[in-house]
Amino acid sequence: MFGYIRPMQGELKVRELERFKACYCGLCHTLGQKYGLISRFILNYDFVFLAMLLWSGEDELIIKRKRCIASPFRRKHYCSQCTALDRSAGYSVILTWWKLCDSIADEPFFRALPYRGLKLLLSGAYKKAAGEFPGFDSAVRNEIYSLIEYEKSSADSLDGAADKFALILKAAAPESLPSNVQRPMLELLYHLGRWIYIVDACDDYTDDSRAGLYNPVAARYPPQDTMLSEDSVEKLKTTVTHSNNLLCAAFELLPGGAWSGILSNIVYLGMPDTLQRVLDGTFRKSSGNGNDR
Repeated sequence: MFGYIRPMQGELKVRELERFKACYCGLCHTLGQKYGLISRFILNYDFVFLAMLLWSGEDELIIKRKRCIASPFRRKHYCSQCTALDRSAGYSVILTWWKLCDSIADEPFFRALPYRGLKLLLSGAYKKAAGEFPGFDSAVRNEIYSLIEYEKSSADSLDGAADKFALILKAAAPESLPSNVQRPMLELLYHLGRWIYIVDACDDYTDDSRAGLYNPVAARYPPQDTMLSEDSVEKLKTTVTHSNNLLCAAFELLPGGAWSGILSNIVYLGMPDTLQRVLDGTFRKSSGNGNDR
């Protein structure tokens, strides 16, 4: 899917890096236990971040060791299943399902066949996740359909398209949060969604331009030989950094918790680093899709 929200690992303390890996593996185990083996292949860094962000004081941080399909000969540390991991796993299945619907709508029939196949494989997991989190499913469905219609119009408003996806992430905030936490959480998740949508469009800019597919960044900043101009890059960097700054301001209003150090690394160091590497074209070459261990 995406996989852009990740820490700058070289700046993490050793124990923080081990904890981060344990949360990553914990989300993978939760996906497998709740939604089946296929769902483990949709694991990415973005929903590890979401799990840590939504981790409440009621979620015990219990780290265990276990062998798994990705590491059959050596036991790895993983966070034991909890409410935050359950929610993040369910949300990732729901968002993946509707993102596949969006990709099927975007692509010509034959190019969309892989997406149709994956959607079929995830159908059981999706039905279960939608049953557990109907509010989030409804919000994602409404905004994805709205986004599909918006993209069909080929509008050149970057904010108009990004807003649709930002509202999806905003819906990930649990309604049960105290009012003093709910407001900054909604603000943080909105700008997280906006940041991801624009960065993903920048990352896909050249491929989409060559294939003649709709890309909100290309609609706003038409390509020059399938490349962004230097002026366009600077403008994009400014608007995406603005969302990152507003996200950081909201983050500072949230109470501290077990994952504060890692979350701080991600929002202050990891996200700006990812943005820079996407804009200079080195992100995909060095990072893949984020499903590494």
